[in-house]
Amino acid sequence: MTYLHNIGTYFMMIGQMFHKPTKWSVMRRLVFKDIEDLIIGSLGIVSFISFFVGGVVTIQTALNIDNPLIPKSLIGFATRQSIILEFAPTFISIIMAGKVGSYITSSIGTMRVTEQIDALEVMGINAVNYLVFPKFVALMLYPFVISIAMFLGIVGGLAAVIFGDFGTVDDFITGVQLDFIPFHIFYAFLKTIVFAFVLATIPSFYGFYMKGGALEVGKASTTSFVWTSVVIILLNYILTQLLLST
Repeated sequence: MTYLHNIGTYFMMIGQMFHKPTKWSVMRRLVFKDIEDLIIGSLGIVSFISFFVGGVVTIQTALNIDNPLIPKSLIGFATRQSIILEFAPTFISIIMAGKVGSYITSSIGTMRVTEQIDALEVMGINAVNYLVFPKFVALMLYPFVISIAMFLGIVGGLAAVIFGDFGTVDDFITGVQLDFIPFHIFYAFLKTIVFAFVLATIPSFYGFYMKGGALEVGKASTTSFVWTSVVIILLNYILTQLLLST
């Protein structure tokens, strides 16, 4: 019953997020702050991981192609498919669940512990809208982060081909362009938008409704990471089944 109660409370929180909005002059400042903290602050780690994981995918693909009849362009093709379809939208979102999700939960949870949320509600402010909605708006720019991850992942693969001598640049680029399906980009960004909504709301839920003291803030951050990751993986399966199996 606890799970059903939490699910119901979560959807009620989403409804409250759009009611009684905070005036725009205040909301604008909150949105820009969250863009800096959640989006711009994540570009470094996302860029670093994307570049080197793209290189690893390329190396593993190249080392498993030992048949001379298989063209070297397959390395670029496999790298592109792996990065665009799964690595960039899904794997990066799991990482962001740890970085961004934990930050959201701990920041809102600290406000709950220090009774700042109670103070907002006493002043007649919709605390859910004030705290959660700016993060929702900021994370709508999350596809921009994923596009950088896609680009740097493929660049990392190209670098691995050059420095590992696994083929030529022309072969890799030919593979990247081989049988390109534009719908795969739409599929990746649709998943990204759905994951962005999950990243904004589930960590906020665990921070907003946490109970206890400072110790529980850490526990809430861990719990939010686990459930955010689980929901992302489940939604990834559902969206893949719906969009790519037809």
